[in-house]
Amino acid sequence: MGKKMFLLLADGFEEVEALTPVDYLRRAEIDVATVSISGSLTVTGAHNVQVTADMPIRNLIGEGLGDGIILPGGLLGAKNIAASADVSLLIKKARQESLLICAICASPAVALVPTGILDNAAWTCYPGAEKDAGKAKETWREDRVVADGNIITSRAAGTAAEWSFKIIEKLLGAETRSRIAKSVLLE
Repeated sequence: MGKKMFLLLADGFEEVEALTPVDYLRRAEIDVATVSISGSLTVTGAHNVQVTADMPIRNLIGEGLGDGIILPGGLLGAKNIAASADVSLLIKKARQESLLICAICASPAVALVPTGILDNAAWTCYPGAEKDAGKAKETWREDRVVADGNIITSRAAGTAAEWSFKIIEKLLGAETRSRIAKSVLLE
């Protein structure tokens, strides 16, 4: 059975951070479904790029989360993700089932810190977003990408490719990561 990930889209998402993992994971033959957390399948990014999501979040509630969830950043997008009770349920479910929880930019600090899942896990985020992380500040790292168990975090749009390849490596191994990275001239 193939690997499956769900990428959550909220208005204000950072386009590079959302579409890079969708593209690279699909190249690795990982099924990635984009999920709108708003009332519409059309979601508008931070730079006014509109994306039509594959499904609304209500389709995920009570269903399986495959191998995990991906939360792109963008400050407004991260705030919208954090404000969603449905997303909070999905994060808790992913944590309980030891699925991958992948977040980048502001999302680790804004959406994951409040859940407590970063209190004992190494993580990173957009520079400065960690300042109000409470107990989780103790495990924050300055690295571009941090993988700790089933949690993979990264810093910003400029690290989206590295982050995406770390997700591929976690799901399918270093050989597949390297093959896809070479195919897009990143290695």
